[in-house]
Amino acid sequence: MIDNPTDSGYAAPPVLTVSALNQAVARLLERSFPLTWIAGEISNFTRASSGHWYFTLKDDAAQVRAVMFRGRAQFAGFTPREGDKVEVRALVTLYGARGDYQINVEAIRRAGVGALYEAFLRLKEKLAAQGLFDPERKRAIPLFARTIGIVTSPQAAALRDVLTALQRRAPHVNIILYPTPVQGQQAPEKIAQAIRTASQRAECDVLLVCRGGGSIEDLWSFNDEEVAHAIAECSMPVISGVGHETDFTIADFAADLRAATPTAAAELAVTPRADWLNSLRADAADLRRAMRRSLDDAAQTLDRHSRRLLNPAAQIGQQRLKLLALSTAMTHATRAPLNQSRHALERVRDRWAAQRPDVSLLRARLHETQRRSDAAITQGLLQRRHSLGALAAQLELLNPQRTLERGYAIVRDEKGVIVRSPAQLKARQNLDVRLAEGSAQIGIASVQATLD
Repeated sequence: MIDNPTDSGYAAPPVLTVSALNQAVARLLERSFPLTWIAGEISNFTRASSGHWYFTLKDDAAQVRAVMFRGRAQFAGFTPREGDKVEVRALVTLYGARGDYQINVEAIRRAGVGALYEAFLRLKEKLAAQGLFDPERKRAIPLFARTIGIVTSPQAAALRDVLTALQRRAPHVNIILYPTPVQGQQAPEKIAQAIRTASQRAECDVLLVCRGGGSIEDLWSFNDEEVAHAIAECSMPVISGVGHETDFTIADFAADLRAATPTAAAELAVTPRADWLNSLRADAADLRRAMRRSLDDAAQTLDRHSRRLLNPAAQIGQQRLKLLALSTAMTHATRAPLNQSRHALERVRDRWAAQRPDVSLLRARLHETQRRSDAAITQGLLQRRHSLGALAAQLELLNPQRTLERGYAIVRDEKGVIVRSPAQLKARQNLDVRLAEGSAQIGIASVQATLD
C-alpha cells in the first residue's frame, strides 16, 4: 500500500532556493576554514576598473579562484604579475551568484617573505642579546670629516646619489670607495670584507654603508650576522643608508647612525661647506672684535699708567716727606697714650687716698662686737642647757616604762588594741599583757562588770 502524501502524518522536507543553498554553503565554508596562509602561483591576473584584483592561485596539481578587493589591494605594496610565486592570507568562501568556490584574499606577499622576516627577527633578537645594538656602544659622528669612506657597488645608483650629495654639500671632502657587490649569494661576505678593509686601513673619518631600495630579498645581504659584526667592530663610526625610509635591515641597527636613504646618509656624514664658511666668517669677525677690544683696553691702561709715572727724584722726595710724617705721627702715637695713662694713675691715687678709711677705729669696733657676740652666745647656750634639763626630767616622768616599773601593765586584745574597759573583754579571749620586763599571753575565764 502506498502512503498518501496528503496524509496528515507526512511532513514534506523544506525546499531551498539556489541562493539560500549557496549562502548556506558559503557560511559553512567560512566557519570551517578560518583565515589561513596559502602559497601558489599567480595566473589569469586581472585588475578591474573598480580596483579589485581577480586571479587564479595554482600549483602543480590544482587551482582555486581568488579575489582581492580594492580596500585590501591598496595595502599590498606591489602588484603581482603572471607567474609570480606568492603567499596569500585568505578566507575560503563561495561566490553565491555563480556558485563558484573561491578565496577572498585579505593580504598578499611574495613567496618566502614570511620566512625571511622570521629569520630577520631571530637574527635581530640574537644580536641584541649580544649587546650589538646597545645605545652605549654607538659612537658620535665626527663634526668635521675630512675623508669619507663608501662601501657599495660601483654600478649602484646609490653611489651616484651619495657622490652628488657630497659634491653639493662638501666638495672639499676626500672620498674613498671600497667596492663590493650589494646583492647576490656572495654579497654578505664581500660587504663584510670591504668594511674590515676600511677599518684596517683607517684612512677615513666616517664610513658609509649604502644601497638603493628594493624588496626584502634585494636587501637581504645587509641582514647578515657577519656584516653586522663587521660594522660593530669597525674602527671608525659607521652610517647605514640601505634602502628607502621604510626599509630596516640588521645593518641599520648595528651602525652608529641610521639614515633613511643613501642620500640622507651622505648629508648626515658632512656639514655643508657653506655652513662651515659662514661659521668661520663669524668666528673671524668675533676674533677681530675681541682683538680690537683688547688693544683698546691696553691703550687706556697705558695712558693711565703714564699719567701716574713721576720723575724718580720727585718720587723719592714725596716718599721722604711721607716717611717723615709717618715718623712724627708714630712718635705722637706712642707718647700720648703713655702720658694719658700716667695722669689717670695719679687721679686714681688721689681718689684712693681720699676714700681710704680709719682702720684703727674699725678694728676697735670689731673687737668690741666680737666680745659681745661671744658673751651672748655663752649666755644663750647656758639657757638652752637648763631648758633641755627641765624637758628631759618631764619626759622621764611621762615615760611609759617608768609606769610599768611601778607595777602597772598594758593589755592588748588579739588585734593589738589597748583594753581600757571590761566591755572590750569576752570569756575565753586571749590577751597580750606588756609588763616592765617583758610580755605574757593570758586567757580570760570570765568577765565581771565593776559595781558602782
